[in-house]
Amino acid sequence: MLVLTDLTVRIAGRLLIDHASVQIPAGARVGLVGRNGTGKSTLFRTITGELHADTGDIGLPARTVVGTLPQEAPNGPEPLIDVVLAAHTERTALLAEAETATDPHRIAWLHTRLADIGAHAAPARAAAILHGLGFSHEDQKRPVAEFSGGWRMRVALAAVLFREPDLLLLDEPTNYLDLEGTLWLEEHLARYPHTVIVVSHDRDLLDKAVDSILHLENGKLTLYRGTYTTFERTRRERLELDQKLARKLEAQRAHLTAFVERFRAKATKARQAQSRLKMLARLGPAPTRVSDEVREIVLPAPAKLLSPPILALDDVAVGYEPDRPVLRRVTLRIDNDDRIALLGANGNGKSTLVKLIAGRIAAQAGRVTRADKLTVGYFAQHQLDELDEGASVYMHVRRLMPDAGEAAVRAKAGAIGFSGEAADTLVGKLSGGEKARLLLGLATFHAPHLLLLDEPTNHLDIDSRAALIEAVNDFPGAVVMVSHDRHLLDACADRLWLVANGGVAPFDGDIDDYRRLVLAGDDRIERADKDASRGASRTDQRRAAAERRAGLAPLKKRIGALEKRIETLQKRVAEIDAALADPALYARDGARAAMLGKERADTTAALAAAEDEWLALSAEYEDAMAAE
Repeated sequence: MLVLTDLTVRIAGRLLIDHASVQIPAGARVGLVGRNGTGKSTLFRTITGELHADTGDIGLPARTVVGTLPQEAPNGPEPLIDVVLAAHTERTALLAEAETATDPHRIAWLHTRLADIGAHAAPARAAAILHGLGFSHEDQKRPVAEFSGGWRMRVALAAVLFREPDLLLLDEPTNYLDLEGTLWLEEHLARYPHTVIVVSHDRDLLDKAVDSILHLENGKLTLYRGTYTTFERTRRERLELDQKLARKLEAQRAHLTAFVERFRAKATKARQAQSRLKMLARLGPAPTRVSDEVREIVLPAPAKLLSPPILALDDVAVGYEPDRPVLRRVTLRIDNDDRIALLGANGNGKSTLVKLIAGRIAAQAGRVTRADKLTVGYFAQHQLDELDEGASVYMHVRRLMPDAGEAAVRAKAGAIGFSGEAADTLVGKLSGGEKARLLLGLATFHAPHLLLLDEPTNHLDIDSRAALIEAVNDFPGAVVMVSHDRHLLDACADRLWLVANGGVAPFDGDIDDYRRLVLAGDDRIERADKDASRGASRTDQRRAAAERRAGLAPLKKRIGALEKRIETLQKRVAEIDAALADPALYARDGARAAMLGKERADTTAALAAAEDEWLALSAEYEDAMAAE
């Protein structure tokens, strides 16, 4: 059991944890959540002893082994599998001693202990963990130094998972993973045999892999039993109760205050007034909550949608070296309203395809057709490192508006989430989430027709991810996304493309189907890979399907127009109802009341007709899409 008692921690004078107490039972799988900057990483560093608490105690059973991800990735000539095996220091030491021990009793004990810790099955277990995190059998024999920093952090994650510490602390482990690695980690943590606390903003991981949520807010820790969805519902109910209590106390306070003000000066009521003053004091302050509203994310709409398709690839090959394409025989099209998610393990060519669509690299063969005046917005995590750390947000916006006035530049900075003094903050002082918001604002600065999002949710907390989902769904242009956040893909994507084995092909299923295939290692993925490599053999079929989608564009446009009309009519009905609810209207202007009553009847009839038409056209559109 982990017990935190009256814990207080300050960093550079800033109070992050304020007399917090919590008990986490042994074997619990806990998701630690809270807004960015609230102190989650600080709490981890305090538990491990890297930071010292101002007050309070941290209680752990004797000889508890605590495991965390290192800040620096491993590097060196050792093969991956050896690095992971070496993480189990006891096994390594016992094996070394067993090679030289001569005392029969000591040898017997060594072999018994090695059997107890599963030492001889360890290589197979280490290999399985590495494979789950995306390393092939051949990769596991390669030196660590041959891999990039992100892949080496996966090795560090594999090492700490292999070690299986009594208390496992993981801080945003999915930031280094693709969707396939995230799905595997989710399953692995759900079966972890000891206590684990994971900081994550991945809703699906927090719904599948944990059994408790530890919420850090306003310096306090609150433990909720259940998944993130359960926590969210429970907390919302608690907030509603707090608000009801606050309103009730405020009403009582107003009543008592009014009594005191009325009768304080009257001798006959003085005693009652004093009694009411004591009652006011006993009421105490109403429950207050710091506003937790998240700034919305706005993706500016293009001034005019283009005729479909806005982009088409026909038998395209693309790569970085001549005669060595990463992807070949790629035939696809993108229309205005597409929401496309790219599936496939890292290294299969997803980012290459995104760069081709963005125009960052040229096709080596085939034909790329872009709509006239097509603009593309491109967001990629590596671009965070390209921001000018010494320049302010204002200066980044100013560079894109060199001839604009001061007010216009600041208004634009405010539109992307940096109002007032926040616009003067240096990029180097922004949090990861703030940098991501800035980069997204810069990527969509010119209101693109096509938005490419490559891992947009890294560094965003759960509420900011929800804001991004709303923004993507409201955006009228096309979106192509690569993400390990399954909740984002579930909420936004309506088409899935599998990038694998040198090709691109539609995936027949949804994200849940893909998850099952990844975890089962189903050979249907291999067959899907082969289908992707044979993309050219089905060019005609895909072209015909694309033409059918284009033929449905007028129908979908009509459905969109009806949705806007329904919203307008609903708003008007609400306005009329508000006016008719005023009793004074009937005495003051009976003719207007009668006119409003007639208008309400007409508007309600028009609303019903619009809703009926919307239902009919929506069913027609869905049937046509299903037939495709």
